[in-house]
Amino acid sequence: MSTNKFIHVVDTTLRDGSHAVSHQFTPEQVTAIAGGLDAAGVEYIEISHGDGLAGSSYNYGWSAVSEKELLKAASKVIKNGKLTVLLLPGIGTVEDLKMAADCGAKVVRVATHVTEADIGEQHIGMAKKLGMMAVGFLMMCHMAPPEKVVEQAKLFESYGADYINIADSAGAMLPEDVKARVGAVVEAVKVPVGFHAHNNLTMATANALAAVEAGATFLDGACRGLGAGAGNAQTEALVGVLDKLGYRTGVDFYKVMDVAEEIVEPIMHRPQVVRNAPLMLGYAGVYSSFLLHTYRAAEKFNLDPRDILVELGRRRMVGGQEDMIVDVAYQLAQKRGGN
Repeated sequence: MSTNKFIHVVDTTLRDGSHAVSHQFTPEQVTAIAGGLDAAGVEYIEISHGDGLAGSSYNYGWSAVSEKELLKAASKVIKNGKLTVLLLPGIGTVEDLKMAADCGAKVVRVATHVTEADIGEQHIGMAKKLGMMAVGFLMMCHMAPPEKVVEQAKLFESYGADYINIADSAGAMLPEDVKARVGAVVEAVKVPVGFHAHNNLTMATANALAAVEAGATFLDGACRGLGAGAGNAQTEALVGVLDKLGYRTGVDFYKVMDVAEEIVEPIMHRPQVVRNAPLMLGYAGVYSSFLLHTYRAAEKFNLDPRDILVELGRRRMVGGQEDMIVDVAYQLAQKRGGN
C-alpha cells in the first residue's frame, strides 16, 4: 500500500493513561512525558484526569496533583504541539474549561455518551469563544447503530466542533464495526473524523487502521498503550504501522519509541496487558469505570464478576449508572438462590 495521506496523532498518555497510574502523575512526570512527545513531533498532547477536567473525586479517583499544576507544567515544555484537554459535561464545567485555557490548553475534546451530544453544546460554544479548537467526542459508540452515531456527530458539527471523534470506550468493537460507524460519519459530516481505540479485545491497532481505511484522519494513542481497561492503541506502534503503510504523521518513530521506553515505562504500575477483567469489559461492552464497582458487588454477593459484567452489557447500562450495579448483583444472587 502506498499513500501520502496525513494522519494526525493525539497522544492520551497523560489523560487516559492517568487511569493506569491511579491518577498519580506528578508535575515532573508530566514535564518529562509532554516534553518528550513534543520533541518527537506529536501534534496533540492530552492532559487531564482520566475522566476529564475536574474528574478528581471519590467516585473516579483522587488526583495526586491539581490539573492546574499539571497543565502549567506541560504548557512550559510544549513548543510545537497543542496542549489538549478532555471535558465530560456533568463532571467538568465551563469554569474548568476557562482554567485550562488560562493554563495554555489550545484544544478541548468534549466527551458525551454516544446518544447525548446535546449536553455538550455550551462547552463547544465556550471553547470557540475562548479561541480553542473544539472536538465532539462520542463515547461508547458500540452501543449505537451507525445512523444514530451519524445523528449525534451532526449535532456536534452544528455546534461548531472542528472534528468528530468516535470512541470505542469499552474496547468492544471489531474492525467491521469501526468501518461501519466511522465510514458513515465521514460521509455525513464536512469536518474531519477521528477514532479512539481501546485494547480490551486486542483489537486497538487493527481498529485504528480500520478507522483510517474508512476515512478517519485523527487517531488516538498512548505510549505503551497506557489507559483504562487493557489500555489504548499504542502510540509508538501506531506510528510505526502507519509509517510502514505509507501514511505521514509528522512523528519521529525512534523518538516516540524512546519516550515510551525511557520515560513512560519506568513509571508504569504494571504492564498494560489484556487480563481477564478488561477482556470481559470488551466482551460485554461495558464502560471501564464499572469494573471496581462490579468487583465490590461480586464480593458482597459471592458472585463471579464476569456474570455481573455480562448482565450489565445485556442491559446496555452506561457511565453514570454505577449505583445500579449493586441492584443487578442483588438480582443475580436472588435468581441463583431461587434455582
